[in-house]
Amino acid sequence: MPADATADAITATWREESARLVGALTRMTRSVELAEDLAQDALVAALEQWPDQGIPSNPAAWLMTTAKRRGIDHIRRADTLRRKTEEIGHALGEEDPMPDLDAQVDYIEDDVLRLIFLCCHPSLTPESRAALTLRMVGGLTTTEIARGFLAAESTMSQRISRAKKTLTEVQAEFELPTGADREKRLDDVMAVIYLIFNEGYSATAGDDWMRPELANEAMRLARMLAHLAPEEPEAHGLQALLEIQGSRIPARTDDAGQPVLLEDQDRTRWDQLLIKRGLTALQQAELLAARGKPVGRYYLQAAIASQHAKAARPEDTDWRQIAILYDVLAQAAPGPVVEVNRAVAHGRAFDAGAGLAVLEALAPDALGDSPLIPSVHGDLLSRAGLHADAVEAFTEAARRTRNEGERTLLEKRAAESRRAMSKSG
Repeated sequence: MPADATADAITATWREESARLVGALTRMTRSVELAEDLAQDALVAALEQWPDQGIPSNPAAWLMTTAKRRGIDHIRRADTLRRKTEEIGHALGEEDPMPDLDAQVDYIEDDVLRLIFLCCHPSLTPESRAALTLRMVGGLTTTEIARGFLAAESTMSQRISRAKKTLTEVQAEFELPTGADREKRLDDVMAVIYLIFNEGYSATAGDDWMRPELANEAMRLARMLAHLAPEEPEAHGLQALLEIQGSRIPARTDDAGQPVLLEDQDRTRWDQLLIKRGLTALQQAELLAARGKPVGRYYLQAAIASQHAKAARPEDTDWRQIAILYDVLAQAAPGPVVEVNRAVAHGRAFDAGAGLAVLEALAPDALGDSPLIPSVHGDLLSRAGLHADAVEAFTEAARRTRNEGERTLLEKRAAESRRAMSKSG
């Protein structure tokens, strides 16, 4: 097989299996740092051996077996050292038994779920959780993660390294949390995946409007989480939300790479497979809800996104239903971002004045220096025919954004409002 094909096979296998591999090794060694080192050793061995020996019939099992053997060697060396230490009077006690070295390290899906929860430990910052999740669960390289978040590779490497050290220092357990702790940690896990998707879907800074590779990775993680937590409706809701929103990515830029607003998008370019997956996941969440399982923000946002997915044309969108869903979301998960989106929905469902009334109840600095509030304000003012005020709002939003694609779009809208103002004057 050509070298390029072998390299592609190794990359694909690693991306697909690294989470299971690191998860199983973490369970075996009780150290996330050691688990990653062993997994990386197995990857290096594949890079060295597969080009000459050919791709194994079961690449994932080959990686697991190789990593497991190296892990056993490490444990044996540690055991030898421990026994020697015991001989000189520093016994570690019987409460720390050695694992069964001959036990098979199976592909246990719970190991991946444990790994996701471990990466989202409350002792870590949200940024560190996101980076560590992409590294340990997503299998992305430090270079890829740094590029995705517009950070220096050295900075990202230090962030990931510190996160792993923190987990060691706090003696984070690999076991799945239970009860209220599990519910809270699941919320953290979903928040991290959503954070990764949002950074890919609408980049906060840089030249690119989107970073599809981050959005795609978040969708993969959401599918994985829904598979690993099948009785959690919010996990299915998150998958549904990301799949449906992700379906729009091909239509969110024009041929020149410039941003295209939702109502101007060519809906024939929306990814129908992602829409189908998203609607199926939403259906599963609804079935669980019907059995009394609580739903929340992700399910409600997915239900809102589904209204757009079901509309063949922008004018077919059921904005009144979307406004109702946003009213429910505002009760279930109140916050300034929800209020801004609720203003958009009311502006479309009723009239611009209704949207402005919702927005004006929000403090102008509720989102700090984010361009979201002035950009939505500009849109509603434009729809109300207040073009001079719209120019001012769009200009302010353009000043605030750190994303060049978004700035171009906002400046374009400011120019359109100026032209409308000239015509009306």
